[in-house]
Amino acid sequence: MSNHKTNKPIEETPKDLGFGIRTQEKGARLLNQDGTFNIERRGLKREWSTNMYHTLITMPWSRFNLLVIAIYLIANLIFAGLYLIAGADSLDGAKGADMMGKFLDAFFFSAQTITTVGYGKMSPLGVFPNIVASIESMMGLLGFALATGLLYGRFSRPVAKIIYSHNALIAPYHDGRGFMFRLANARKNQLIEAEMQVVFSINDTVDGKSTRSFHTLKLERHKINFIFSSWTIVHPITEDSPLFNRSLEDLIKGEAEITILLKAFDDSFSQTVYSRSSYKAEEFVWGAKFSNIHGRTKVGTYVDLHRISEFEKADLPALD
Repeated sequence: MSNHKTNKPIEETPKDLGFGIRTQEKGARLLNQDGTFNIERRGLKREWSTNMYHTLITMPWSRFNLLVIAIYLIANLIFAGLYLIAGADSLDGAKGADMMGKFLDAFFFSAQTITTVGYGKMSPLGVFPNIVASIESMMGLLGFALATGLLYGRFSRPVAKIIYSHNALIAPYHDGRGFMFRLANARKNQLIEAEMQVVFSINDTVDGKSTRSFHTLKLERHKINFIFSSWTIVHPITEDSPLFNRSLEDLIKGEAEITILLKAFDDSFSQTVYSRSSYKAEEFVWGAKFSNIHGRTKVGTYVDLHRISEFEKADLPALD
């Protein structure tokens, strides 16, 4: 097959996603399948305050929950230590006989104070314990207000939950071939006015140098009104397609990658949401078509999203 060498000047590169035209390391993705970019930005100031809110809003729920629990435990341990430093008689109603018992009394009193619960069985005695309790109650109010705001921000942030087929297919399409992948909305909300942009990138030879070129693929349908079922994205591989006359070996050798950008309007939040993903050449399946995942019920139809990646082999028509 052709190596697709070209003498076009760099200025004629049809599309640049912002990654530049330099070739990437072998096997590296430009865009991860979860939509995150596979590029490390160095030289930025490592100031926690600069990115604190963005980090807390966007980090995974598991890390966020562990962080909140860790801060809560550490704060109570610190204040429990301060109550112990104040002396054994600093907490009225404490009944701990040994050191462990006194520590547990101080720890649970701290937990009651920081949450402003105050069961009334224990209370601070003396100026220093009351100062510590006052500071702790103020920090508890501010801390829980901050945590509540972060929780609201995380729940209210509109994020598209789109599932994509594990593989992209080179499938029969009309009398020729087409590049296809399938997607669906994984949530029960309504996505309307959905637009899709698909960009193909590959390492080509330009004036004897290896250069990363980008091409926006023409789609059979780049916009639909609603995503209420699955949506199969189709790029017809015609003579003007950058995929035309390339074999799977050519694509793998050229580190080819398909990057996806979906934009839609979330009817629940009344805001625009985005979803990104990608396919490497190794994830292309040559000569296959997607299986039918739709069926009929007594009142209408259904779509089985568990089978969104299923495909079956299919004969490709010969190229002219």
